[in-house]
Amino acid sequence: MKVAITGAGGFVGQILAQKLFETSPDVHLILADVHQPPNPTTSSNVKCIAADLTDPSACEALIDNAPDAVYILHGIMSSGAEANLEFGLKVNFDSVRNLLDIIRTKQTGTKVIFTSSCAVFGRSAVKNVATETDIVPMPESSYGTQKLMIEFLVNDYSRRGLIDGRVVRLPTIFVRAGAPTAAASSFVSGIVREPIHGQESELPVDPTLGIWLASPATLAHNLVHALHVPAEKFGHFRTVLLPGYTATSGEILDALEKVAGKETRALVKEKRDETIQRIVLSWPARYDTSRAKSLGFAEDVGLEQTIKDFIEADKNVS
Repeated sequence: MKVAITGAGGFVGQILAQKLFETSPDVHLILADVHQPPNPTTSSNVKCIAADLTDPSACEALIDNAPDAVYILHGIMSSGAEANLEFGLKVNFDSVRNLLDIIRTKQTGTKVIFTSSCAVFGRSAVKNVATETDIVPMPESSYGTQKLMIEFLVNDYSRRGLIDGRVVRLPTIFVRAGAPTAAASSFVSGIVREPIHGQESELPVDPTLGIWLASPATLAHNLVHALHVPAEKFGHFRTVLLPGYTATSGEILDALEKVAGKETRALVKEKRDETIQRIVLSWPARYDTSRAKSLGFAEDVGLEQTIKDFIEADKNVS
């Protein structure tokens, strides 16, 4: 199998490539990003290319590799898309729509896995628990709106038999290694990652706000699983909310203290950012992932174990 991943230089793209190689050592990967992404595997069957997918010719060149499956991960994150509407539309909507159109015309029937977001819901649409099938999405951010528009396209193109699409709505990834991102949720990892490294970090939201989380390991497993779920099991609706769990920043800090001690926790300082809080408040906090479980997606391991796994992985990198 030949698999292309856009946005492959990012954290999710890198752990996905590693997991694909672990589960299928003979897979051929095409890793694309604005800047040439690194090869996170030991395989020579990995092609790493620089591709600005806002340029239609770059999309054409990527699909000329004739991939059997395409993971669409590239995008401008929530805070970035909110701060710059035009750029968010250019990257999150226009470039993805163009890529889908090239796939459906040049590689009809290709599997397409699109990573969407819980930001499509909008908290005002959800009084209690969010589900994919019972809640009318009412996004309260440009990012959520752009993701939802692509979800509809993936579903329609799949209905027509033009692609074999799978839309996975991702929880916030915790703990995400590397540098902070332009995501409004970046602080969720930052209040653990930076203190573990002996650095101060800021908590910009009310510590009682619930956030939907998933560990990197569980996310990578579920992204690979999405590739192998039979199309008929998805049915006419190709969107699935990936499993996770709800935790507040306060609970995250409690878990950090249990694992790494009071001194580490004390490196986190509260400093409210009303823009970030407004975006986070637009996301539902609780979800029903029965559909994902029925499709065989894995549940997560929880706060303390995820923090322990991050510390162990960080030691291995160091």
